[in-house]
Amino acid sequence: MKQPPLSGFSSVCVHAGHEQDPRYAHLTPIYASSTYVYDSAEQGMRRFAGEEDGYIYTRWDSPNFREAEEKIAALEAFGLTGADGKPLLVKAKLHASGMGALSTLFLAHLKSGDKVISHYSLYGGTEELFRKILPPLGIEAVIVDMRDLEKTTAAIKADPSIKMMYLETPANPTLRCVDLEALIAIAQEHRLVSAVDNTFASPYLQQPFAYGADYVFHSTTKFLNGHGTAIGGVLVGRDIEMMKGPVEKVHRLLGANSNPFDSFLLTQGIKTLEVRMERHCHNAMEVAGFLDGHPAVAQVNYLGLTDHPDFAIASRQMKHAGAMMSFELKGGLEAGKRFIDRLQMCLRAVSLGTCDTLICHPASMTHYSVPKELREKYDITDGLIRVSVGIESVTDILNDLDQALQ
Repeated sequence: MKQPPLSGFSSVCVHAGHEQDPRYAHLTPIYASSTYVYDSAEQGMRRFAGEEDGYIYTRWDSPNFREAEEKIAALEAFGLTGADGKPLLVKAKLHASGMGALSTLFLAHLKSGDKVISHYSLYGGTEELFRKILPPLGIEAVIVDMRDLEKTTAAIKADPSIKMMYLETPANPTLRCVDLEALIAIAQEHRLVSAVDNTFASPYLQQPFAYGADYVFHSTTKFLNGHGTAIGGVLVGRDIEMMKGPVEKVHRLLGANSNPFDSFLLTQGIKTLEVRMERHCHNAMEVAGFLDGHPAVAQVNYLGLTDHPDFAIASRQMKHAGAMMSFELKGGLEAGKRFIDRLQMCLRAVSLGTCDTLICHPASMTHYSVPKELREKYDITDGLIRVSVGIESVTDILNDLDQALQ
């Protein structure tokens, strides 16, 4: 049965990518099979040659992978059109983790001697990949303040080895934003591949393809899954042939594939993305306002507050400020430790994007591997607290934060 056109974001969340199961199961069953059989030798040959669509081996593909991939691709391209005026087509590849998807992105495009330009205040794993894993392969990262467009352009002009621009906006954990439209235009002018980490925003709040990005990346573990039940990552690209060719080859040979069970859980989580994000965003505005006026709090980093330095950029390229924030307590590290220890409902945990409110201390947790001098340069201080605001009753969230701050 052909799927009808879908005009609503939530309809895409629920229905995109789904094919009727031949045995009429409501949901796509979990295909717990390592390999797939063929009707004939000729069919097997056609599938390996790419002349016939079908499944071969679960490291390569699975019905569970494909449903999640097509759903995410549909969300990232929702409502967008290509240069030909037709609905934008993009392709997604699901990975075992966000770091697996990042590895595929970099290794499919960069070789020894190449460089990637990015900005400070990145996710700790990405920053560590730039410092420890890529340099021995001859690939270097150039870090500049990309909110300064002139400085960014000058850095690119000064170094022809720069082949890729990698953006994370909003950034983790300072919630700094960069201007997607302006920076991707610079990347296009200088023939750089552009990639955007859209994990913090989700496709509900931000669509980097609208500004011409070549790739969009997610840790699907976070808002896309929404329930903290499965690790995953996805790389979405607008160059379909590149995705089917070099990107697919690196993905397969790195062994960074997801698994059917985690893919199944991801698919179910995505179905509630819009309704979850609406509640996340509502609660986060309430929490940010509460913290911003609290006598124990020195500073709140939330894009919905007009005094955030990137409020204007975020308002322009995001539907809402989102569910993530960080804040600094006046008592520094010791006050932060006391606050975290006193929490009763909100959870002491890393990760983000789950239904429950998660609170962590970046300097000793998500960014522990980043040298102290770099953390402080990036405004990740010892007293900074990161909050992923959940979908609980906002009154209960505020009551817990209030008693913990006493």
